Amino acid sequence: MTASATTPVTSATSVTSARLIACHECDLLQREAPLTGEAVLRCCRCRAELYRNHPHGLDRALAFTLTSIVLFVISNAYPIVGLMVNGNLVETTLLGAVQILYDDGMWPIAGLVFATTFLMPLLQMATMTYLLTPLRLHRRPYHADVVVRLMQLARPWGMTEVLILGMLVALVKLAHIASVVPGVALWSFGVLMLLLAAANSAFDLHQLWQHMDERYSGAPDADHLAAPPARTALASALMTCHSCGLLTKSDAHLHDASCPRCGAHLHPRKPASYSRTWAFLIAAIVLYIPANVLPVMNTSSLFGSEKDTILSGVVYLWTSGSWPLAVVVFIASIAVPMLKILAIIYLVVTTQRRSVARLQQRTRIYRLVELVGRWSMLDIYVITILVALVQFNALATIQAGPAAVAFGAVVVLTMFAAMSFDPRLIWDATEDHHG
Repeated sequence: MTASATTPVTSATSVTSARLIACHECDLLQREAPLTGEAVLRCCRCRAELYRNHPHGLDRALAFTLTSIVLFVISNAYPIVGLMVNGNLVETTLLGAVQILYDDGMWPIAGLVFATTFLMPLLQMATMTYLLTPLRLHRRPYHADVVVRLMQLARPWGMTEVLILGMLVALVKLAHIASVVPGVALWSFGVLMLLLAAANSAFDLHQLWQHMDERYSGAPDADHLAAPPARTALASALMTCHSCGLLTKSDAHLHDASCPRCGAHLHPRKPASYSRTWAFLIAAIVLYIPANVLPVMNTSSLFGSEKDTILSGVVYLWTSGSWPLAVVVFIASIAVPMLKILAIIYLVVTTQRRSVARLQQRTRIYRLVELVGRWSMLDIYVITILVALVQFNALATIQAGPAAVAFGAVVVLTMFAAMSFDPRLIWDATEDHHG
């Protein structure tokens, strides 16, 4: 069930008991609306999700998270997959694959894989458990504000679902080399992916803060913000905390403003949004060329050596009959990074020109860019598994090529570019016309 927020608040709006909220994507001021059952409240202007309601959602999130921790331990303690060659079984764990990359001198890729498949998922599960367990015991978590920020930091960088797809692509390639023996961790990672998705779906930050601080005395309710002079938070001298969602008056100096509830730094818009986004974009464009031209893998065998680029890997999957995976790899590793760069350039240029055309369409493009950004990591995970398993010394070895580092940097830089861009800037141009 999806619901829309109530009519945008203007100076003529009557005072109600509902608290004011500002959309984090278009900055429109609205009032909270009660939700029943499984429902989502969306902004009435840009259709962004404001918050959702899950009956017993926090309890369900805690149950899913605790089960995920158990599976996380199993997934990292047992082998993911093995190769049987001449009676010899070569197996690897996820951390073992990271260690091999590090020993080969590919420490940037090793660090990226470790962070996105081990450190960030672990941090996400640990912070969620830390927040939800005391609430289940009717206690407030100690330093909840800091832990919430850590959880929000970890969320975009945990890429377990991309790792699973990378494993499947690697298995198809390995099946042409030797007999593949699926390990325990392959199945546990699959279940872990589903449980983490379920935990994230059940968890809602708005609901968390309601449970932690329902009687928070400093919250700006209808008595504090009954009749704002304009319909956006910025025009009404209000700021939204991106950590806890609290709407507060911007009485302090902009550089010193902090949220009275969680202590997070407040800004009317993301600092230096345009310049930071352009900087990350230009760096990504520069590295996109070597990422696709240089070899991403070096294969050595009795028959000589072969250097594979990302595109040649797609061709190999296609010619070997695995055309569905070839399409997936092409989209994730070649098309998505290029389209992300073009999409962000389009958003920044049109926003800097103060264009008021296709506002909702541009906002949807921004959401899509944020959603698909992580899937470009697919090829990095494929390389990680292949490098770890194909180590037969004189028979055959696979090493990561220089393009792997460039490609990993492109993925990270485009994600930083999307995070640096403030979607509220898209809608600011409309205030000029209303003013």
